[in-house]
Amino acid sequence: MTKVVVVTGANKGLGFQIVRDLCKQFEGDVLLTARDDSRGQAAVQVLEKEGLHPKYHQLDISDHSSIVRLRDFLQNTYGGLDVLVNNAAILYESELNSQICPVETPSIDVPIAEVIEKTCQVNFFDTVDVCEVLFPILRPHARVCNVSSGAGKKALDQCSQVWRDRLLKPRNGRVEKHFPLLYKISTGEQTW
Repeated sequence: MTKVVVVTGANKGLGFQIVRDLCKQFEGDVLLTARDDSRGQAAVQVLEKEGLHPKYHQLDISDHSSIVRLRDFLQNTYGGLDVLVNNAAILYESELNSQICPVETPSIDVPIAEVIEKTCQVNFFDTVDVCEVLFPILRPHARVCNVSSGAGKKALDQCSQVWRDRLLKPRNGRVEKHFPLLYKISTGEQTW
């Protein structure tokens, strides 16, 4: 059976780069997901022009039925899930949008109370919903990666070197080997 990795929120930024890296290294199908079909398809086209072959599936983590549709697709097509990269999130600071993928992102002007409420809903509670729906189809050997924001980097900076090494260099340097951009950002060697 073909192995499959799902990267949520992968039409731009770090998620897009993770899909790019996985397409080069993962032995199986790489599923790029995005809440907006046109942006997701545009991201796939960028990668296809690079000679890569990601699959695409629409996923809005704020819509429970969208998560269920993805689960059903994975179960019916692959019989389960091998790797889940929880990357989908929202960020209202348009100047921080990634330069990695040339897909337009609109500038947003929203009251702070709404920003806080929506950010907590999507970045925490909706991600929990994804986990609750998809975890039952994880295969026994499956892996889950939860991507965090710069706030996670700040928290990591406050950890001891022992903990940073434990989190960033697990078993034989797999983070550095398989996700070099993620590793460089997490260690401060490269910034967005």
